Amino acid sequence: MKKIVSVLLLICMLLGVFALAGCQSGGGNRVLQSNFVIPEGGYDGSEVTITFYHTMGSNLSDVLNIYIQEFNELYPNIHIQHEQVGGYDDVRDQIKTELTVGNQPNIAYCYPDHVALYNIAKAVVTLDDLIASDIEVTRADGTTEPLGLTEAQIADFIEGYYNEGKQFGDGLMYTLPMSKSTEVLYYNKTFFEANGLEVPKTWEEMEALCARILEIDPNCIPLGYDSEANWFITMTEQYGNPYTSASGDHFLFDNAANKQFVKMFREWYQKGYVTTQEIYGAYTSGLFVATTGTNSYMSIGSSAGATHQRPAKGADGYPFEVGIATIPQVNAENPKVISQGPSLCIFKDANPQEVIASWLFVKFLTTNVNFQAEFSMASGYVPVLKSVADNEVYAAFLANADGGDYISALSAKICLQQEKAYYTSPAFNGSSAARDQVGLLMQSAFTKADGGNVDALMDELFAEAIRQCKR
Repeated sequence: MKKIVSVLLLICMLLGVFALAGCQSGGGNRVLQSNFVIPEGGYDGSEVTITFYHTMGSNLSDVLNIYIQEFNELYPNIHIQHEQVGGYDDVRDQIKTELTVGNQPNIAYCYPDHVALYNIAKAVVTLDDLIASDIEVTRADGTTEPLGLTEAQIADFIEGYYNEGKQFGDGLMYTLPMSKSTEVLYYNKTFFEANGLEVPKTWEEMEALCARILEIDPNCIPLGYDSEANWFITMTEQYGNPYTSASGDHFLFDNAANKQFVKMFREWYQKGYVTTQEIYGAYTSGLFVATTGTNSYMSIGSSAGATHQRPAKGADGYPFEVGIATIPQVNAENPKVISQGPSLCIFKDANPQEVIASWLFVKFLTTNVNFQAEFSMASGYVPVLKSVADNEVYAAFLANADGGDYISALSAKICLQQEKAYYTSPAFNGSSAARDQVGLLMQSAFTKADGGNVDALMDELFAEAIRQCKR
């Protein structure tokens, strides 16, 4: 049975490759077409049950349930059943299995590489025609709304988050953003102010700062960076170097320019300037919040993990105040920071009304300012809409931002301020392998002996990473 399933998946994959090649052969004037045909009249009021897989715990599910009830006041015949399926990879793995028997959900949390995997079987609905549709849908209260997105709704999305939905090489839209995070620089504001230190805006400034901090405290590790993979990928984006491509030769990161910055950061590690999550053996926030033993004064990690970057509060308050800033850049005038966090995808179904109903719910969650505000405050993730900053409750939340009790608000505030800097990498079946391998490459580059020839070591590590990606 397993062999039959594997053969069927291979056939689907090959058909997808041929279809994509045919789609791209028409030149620059081709018209992108969705893989879903909207039924005449759009949603016809049918009673349907929609299944939604996600990773939400009880606190976030409580927020979701409030808005499902609000959605049902508009569409009482659309019943939403939602289920927490472990973490993001658990959602991916369960859907991968269910696709083989046609038992996948209607909607799911997703990352781009998940969608690329599902698309081997062409299982994900492209959203372009739904987004563009001007069909009027009548709600239970007698009011109407366009099936698609208005120009104002599209413009309200943070551009980098919205554009993640079309990073699959064919120009089509596969996802809408749900809630997002990024990387930010956490720093010990108390220490910085006491020693007259400036927050670094560039990597050159960061290098000089790390040297200065070691002079002040020779027993520290100035900087912790949680994700080696994010660091590598972000540097390729900041430098404008090749990393991957959604079409053609996928794996492009074995080049002299990338080897140069890896060599530079290897030197930082050898000088004691930096450590990473894998090398340290835990999230580097542990070093950052430490008040005894070896510690750090800066940490680059997820904006959604701000509360983990805050030291424990004692009887006299927090031992130090945390500051948050944009991560250092190659060019501070053209910042690039990674876009992370879940989007939503819709799966194909034999009943087109289930697809339409799924779309209406996805649209509701992603464009509802009140939901985005409440979900952000409960989760620590960043809302995907610019206008959430004007929401009265959320504005009050941001107004309280500080490096102590309201550190999550400070993190969100920084993320919203840098909304033009977000980037996403190309997504294809194998993009997750590239991410894994460049992370391992960075780890090995820092710790492996070079035998007196660092260039040979770089050549070896990059070549091996490419080999592993192509396995």
